[in-house]
Amino acid sequence: MRTAKTICVVTGSRAEYGLLRWFMREVHSDGDLALQVLVTGMHVSERYGSTWKEIVDDGFEISKRVEMLEEDRSTVAVARSTGRGVGLCAEAFAELSPDLIVVLGDRFEALAAAIAATMLKIPIAHFHGGETTEGAFDESFRHCITKMSHFHFTAAEAYRNRVIQLGEDPERVFNVGAFGLDNAAKCKLLTRTELEASTGIRFRERNLLVTFHPVTLDDQSAQDQFVELIAALEELSQFGVIVTHPNADPGSHFVADEINRFAARNGERVWQFKSLGFIRYLSAMQIVDAVVGNSSSGLIEAPFFATPTVNIGDRQKGRLAGPTVVHCPPERAAIRNAIERCCSRDFAREIEGASNPYGSAGAASKAKEILKQVDLNGVLKKPFYDLVVV
Repeated sequence: MRTAKTICVVTGSRAEYGLLRWFMREVHSDGDLALQVLVTGMHVSERYGSTWKEIVDDGFEISKRVEMLEEDRSTVAVARSTGRGVGLCAEAFAELSPDLIVVLGDRFEALAAAIAATMLKIPIAHFHGGETTEGAFDESFRHCITKMSHFHFTAAEAYRNRVIQLGEDPERVFNVGAFGLDNAAKCKLLTRTELEASTGIRFRERNLLVTFHPVTLDDQSAQDQFVELIAALEELSQFGVIVTHPNADPGSHFVADEINRFAARNGERVWQFKSLGFIRYLSAMQIVDAVVGNSSSGLIEAPFFATPTVNIGDRQKGRLAGPTVVHCPPERAAIRNAIERCCSRDFAREIEGASNPYGSAGAASKAKEILKQVDLNGVLKKPFYDLVVV
């Protein structure tokens, strides 16, 4: 009797799960595959909304919970959390004994899982490799995960080429497009009225969706940068503002504190959320006049809805961006001007019919079919693929 190939998906945050959700459904519904789900990081933290509940609500069974985060959000605490995650993920993988693990992106939780799987000689599939985010130490994590992984699924051809440039065999590197576009295309999103009823938001005539994460490699602190953003939003008092809290990077508590103060001062037009969940987040994205901050969703998913994005600072520097994205430094005047430009009729005409550099939906099913067919025998020993033979 044929044994189903067991794939363990590792997820540590709400944003990451939103990208993995359709792939998990594809695996779960395929009789030749068995799905395991390991949740860690922000998912299992009350501070970040205990978002593991969304995974259960979607009908998935959680195979293992790995509580790796420390309460402190300093760089030392994140380093300790990563080390703790390596040990706990190793114990979980030893118990679950998957044939393959899947990690996505560049988070330190994914790095910890990849290190553990490498030590246990478990093959790794990496989604969204080859991208660059020069403003965060996550970039180094992403490329480290690439070198530990055996199968690669990139969001664009330029990223596929970069993974190959890192020495990976082209036959194991697949450009399938961005996984977040499956959500944008397939999910039944909420109408304006439904979203208001679900969240308590009261949309104004003009509205912004704001997500700002700490930039871990900048000389200017996350708090200082976010204060500049808040100052710009204070000046744009005609806009309703929906703010989601940052991820668990160093400096995130400063950003969260500033959000609390900003919302307290502007209760009639500012709504803050630890986590909207990806359905409500994407629903808001298609309703608002612009996405503001430094989240990758502004570059990848927002263009699907033709929603303009104000991308602040260097966190996403180096990542592909289409014409719907306006870049600006973390300075209040520049941010205000960029928001006003994005929300202008001239800009709407300028981006009409603009294409998304991340392609279209379908990444989840493509990745599932490839992983279903791959032979895992002998994949652990990887020769370095040289672009030029020396």
